[in-house]
Amino acid sequence: MPFRTRPGQPRDLLALVESELRERIEDAVDHVSLDVMVQARRAHGLPAPAADSARDRKEFSAGVRKFLERLRTALLPGLAAERQRKADEALAGAGEDPIARLIGVQVMLAKELPDYWQRFEVVRGTYTSEQVESGRERSGLLRRVFRR
Repeated sequence: MPFRTRPGQPRDLLALVESELRERIEDAVDHVSLDVMVQARRAHGLPAPAADSARDRKEFSAGVRKFLERLRTALLPGLAAERQRKADEALAGAGEDPIARLIGVQVMLAKELPDYWQRFEVVRGTYTSEQVESGRERSGLLRRVFRR
């Protein structure tokens, strides 16, 4: 019995599972980046990000890449040599787009690590706190310097 798939989706089970996993990771990473932007802006009394703002989209994309790099550096150390090799292959085999390459590593890690999502949440919590706090410190310093 064939699987019901949307147009353009893979038809075999393994490819379908990998596609769904990639989509879930992309959504989770997007959520983290947007959450950090919103919290940081709220802490500074700034307006929320706007979808039609090129500057906000650029900041969002930079946040996605920064979080993916943070995930990679947090989850890769301590992996067995075989898993390290798979991560290197995933990074090399994902083309030229740096975000696609970093997502490829996360897909591989999610397939290899049974506690991937728990580790993801730990890194997310730490990263979010650090990003929001670092923004508060900068604005506090600027306020003191410019006395505003």
